[in-house]
Amino acid sequence: MKYLLIALVAALLFIPFLGAVHLFDWDEINFAEAAREMIVSHNYSQVQIDFRPFWEKPPLFIWMQAGSMLLFGVNDFAARFPNAMIGIATLVSLFAIGKKLADEKFGWWWTLVYAGSWLPHFYFKSGIIDPTFNFFIFLSIYFAYRIAHNAKPLRMAIISGIFLGLAVLTKGPVAILVAILTLLVYWIYKKGKISIRFTHIGLIALFATITTLLWFGYEIISHGWWFVNEFITYQIRLLTTEDAGHGGPFFYHWIVLLIGCFPASTFLFTYLQGRKKSIYSTTTDAAIKDFKTWMWVLFWVVLILFSLVKTKIVHYSSLCYFPLTFLAAWQVYLLSEGRQQLKKWNIAIILFIGIVLGIAIAALPLVGVYKDLLIPHIGDKFAVANLQADVPWSVAEASYGAGYIILVIISGIFLVRKQLTKGLLGLFISTILVIQVTVVHFVPKIEAYSQRAAIEYFISLQEKDVYVKALGYHSYAQHYYSREQPHSNPNYYNEDWLLNGPVDKPVYFICRITDSEPYVHHPHLKVIGEKNGFVFLSRIQ
Repeated sequence: MKYLLIALVAALLFIPFLGAVHLFDWDEINFAEAAREMIVSHNYSQVQIDFRPFWEKPPLFIWMQAGSMLLFGVNDFAARFPNAMIGIATLVSLFAIGKKLADEKFGWWWTLVYAGSWLPHFYFKSGIIDPTFNFFIFLSIYFAYRIAHNAKPLRMAIISGIFLGLAVLTKGPVAILVAILTLLVYWIYKKGKISIRFTHIGLIALFATITTLLWFGYEIISHGWWFVNEFITYQIRLLTTEDAGHGGPFFYHWIVLLIGCFPASTFLFTYLQGRKKSIYSTTTDAAIKDFKTWMWVLFWVVLILFSLVKTKIVHYSSLCYFPLTFLAAWQVYLLSEGRQQLKKWNIAIILFIGIVLGIAIAALPLVGVYKDLLIPHIGDKFAVANLQADVPWSVAEASYGAGYIILVIISGIFLVRKQLTKGLLGLFISTILVIQVTVVHFVPKIEAYSQRAAIEYFISLQEKDVYVKALGYHSYAQHYYSREQPHSNPNYYNEDWLLNGPVDKPVYFICRITDSEPYVHHPHLKVIGEKNGFVFLSRIQ
């Protein structure tokens, strides 16, 4: 009954309003378009974008989205629905694992800490691959941990291998890299004294291989090695070069986790206070201590690995959410049991980050209301044009951020007064509520500034036999929102032909205002519109 209750609450948190805002370019639209093209082309074995092979991702998550689209239709809700299901499965799993590790109360705390932290919650309402990948790789590591704490270690190794294989089918060989590094660092930390034997490693590798061969094997047998070779080559390039202009400093992900995983992230600082005597039996304590070691190792492996990787994108460190929320939930649990103390400086960190986030939320509507005062001080022409979007704001909407600040302060007061359970519950539940408000109320307005003009332009071209091309910037939106069909003329992929050649159907273009100069004066193009930083053009025939 408790599992059903968690599933129902998770469904209420993650499913409503999934389609209330357009998918965001790049990643959300990228994966949704790949799923749509699977349905259109009936090619479910190869991931495609613009009906050409797409090397970046294996197909498991794309299959999930395609299945959702076959069920609900090709729309934004369907593209995000698989992650909502993964969100439900995640919270149920955290409760079950937490209950097994310690007791039911800890299971509840871990579930609440995960659901009550910003990015861990928010990503289940998105259409990106990472929540699904993270879930599989976490379960693989959890069952690897269970090898030493279960009467049937061989079975645990097999299950670990299956989940590792599913992780590879979701995001690629990076799953293997994370798993190997985690096991290696764990082995070094334990000075080689671990219960995972070569037999167990062999079983994990065997069943991971069997699972991945469900796609890799079929693809090699059906089409040869070329697709798999290109896929692996791309994965290596992604890890060793800065991709898509997404660079950043070494500590990029450290800041992302500190702010984005609030409030959970703030409780990691409590580990600086030293250890408390365990309340468990020796056997139970050893199991929990071992799992904490696994989680610390996973946390630092992922954080350092993706700090070293040249490409810096927010969700690259999202696998840290599992160990981070576990470690935070354990401290929260000890606090609620009176086994841990919260120092004043701990509370100060909680209040500072919470108030900063509240100020940021309150500032959003004020920026919208007083944008005319800000625009003269903005040097980016495209950003200025974005802000011209007609988005209704009122000063009263700043009360959402102010309300969050008040709730964080009230929670802090409870914590200072040693009413820890009230303070902790208030902190995480208030964050859940404000996340819902942000997703429903603010995200659509932000999307209206950043891309809606372009999306509406592409939607206007649906069901028309035309070519659509983005000039001067990379986008997947023109394919997905125009519901593009395969083009029989291979010259379609030649931009110069679309601009200057003897085209065989109408051609529509889009560019950003900052890149528009060569196109608005192009002899074969005419401007048919301009809105919020985007310029719309068509080919003169």
